[in-house]
Amino acid sequence: MNLRSQKRIASDLMNVGSARIWFDPENLDKIKEAITKEDIRNLIKENIVIIKQLHGTARTRARKIRIQKRKKQRKGKGSRKGKANARLSNKKRWMNKIRLLRNTFKEYKIKDLINHETYKLMRKKAKGGFFRSKRHVNIFLNDNNLFLEKKK
Repeated sequence: MNLRSQKRIASDLMNVGSARIWFDPENLDKIKEAITKEDIRNLIKENIVIIKQLHGTARTRARKIRIQKRKKQRKGKGSRKGKANARLSNKKRWMNKIRLLRNTFKEYKIKDLINHETYKLMRKKAKGGFFRSKRHVNIFLNDNNLFLEKKK
């Protein structure tokens, strides 16, 4: 049963592609008899000819990925594009490190763990890039006996 012309007329009337036109399988004989646009219009009113719903893009996977990214997942080496410097510049890395070190020195000075001279020495060494991390600072202070003894 060739209903190509009916499908073409229906798609013209409904302003959609012919792939989206659906014919009711129980009323195929009525559709075959429909020759004019008026006949097709009547079939549309009777819901024998219907437009198929468009399929959207499924968002399930996208939502799952977004939740994972909120949890700081999907950041492994395989997911990275660009050099390490592009993700966190050398300047930003330095700023983060020097702020941490300077806050540590300040904290130690306020708690009377180091004296003023040691504080100045530590700041100069930090500015020169001597310390790798906070742990390195603590190791340096312990090795050189620069921590003040707590007064009881």
